[in-house]
Amino acid sequence: MAALRDVLDWLSGRGLEVVLIILGSVLLARFVSWAGTRVTDRIDRNSTGGDALVRSEAAKHRHSLTQVLTWAAIVLIYSIAVFFVLDRIGVPITGLVAPATVLGVGLGFGAQRIVGDVLAGFFIITERQYGFGDVVSIQVVGGGDPATGTVEDVTLRVTRVRSPDGEVVTVPNGQIVKVVNLSRDWARAVVDVPVPTSVDVNRANEILRQVGREAFRDPAMRPLLLDPPTVMGVETLGLDEVNVRVVARTLPGKQFEVGRDLRARVVQAFRSQGMQVPQPTTTQDEDDATTVQEGIR
Repeated sequence: MAALRDVLDWLSGRGLEVVLIILGSVLLARFVSWAGTRVTDRIDRNSTGGDALVRSEAAKHRHSLTQVLTWAAIVLIYSIAVFFVLDRIGVPITGLVAPATVLGVGLGFGAQRIVGDVLAGFFIITERQYGFGDVVSIQVVGGGDPATGTVEDVTLRVTRVRSPDGEVVTVPNGQIVKVVNLSRDWARAVVDVPVPTSVDVNRANEILRQVGREAFRDPAMRPLLLDPPTVMGVETLGLDEVNVRVVARTLPGKQFEVGRDLRARVVQAFRSQGMQVPQPTTTQDEDDATTVQEGIR
């Protein structure tokens, strides 16, 4: 009976405090998570009116920073709660200093990769290398195909990217060796048009300039273009053809859409001039542009 009475006394005293600490920490962590979600949703709504690809660099940075601060606050809340619980159940905190030091050293050697991921994530966020909504191509240690897609989440440890096929790719920040940001400030669509040497290059240039002017006047394309597309002229020479390059500066993330539209306009323009356009032979997406090669004769 005495033991039972001691247990009931502990439950009504320190036990109740432990329960309240745990409950309070859970509620506080949920509130921080809810507040962080509200802040990021407001940032997204005020940035570009719902377009996840086109948003200001400041909005991207604020979104990523809010996510990191929310995660850090939740970790801090639970860490403090653990110390309070240990103190209430009678575990001497000062006596854990020496074992914790040894454990910390051991974890430091065994968790070097995690430490590297966290440090890399810290610099990614503070240097604004990329943020939520950016279209990026990430090369990791060891080579292989880069992870390309839209950034959905950036934390201190990992970066999550949604690929064009809808797959979610999780990349540890410490394994990143190269990042190509395809939506930083502005983007560029590049269309390379192979023209046979039998065709007058000056005439082809004039047709392409007219295509650029019409695209810039199009109400559907005008909001995506920062200035009229420019004909750069002959880019490369071959025995049977020359490549004429057309360049257009676009809103971030819109270079692929603009490139597809320009390709269609080029095909229609050359056909209207009596030039036969065969099936495309090569299509290649560059890191910062869309390169299209189509035979025209």
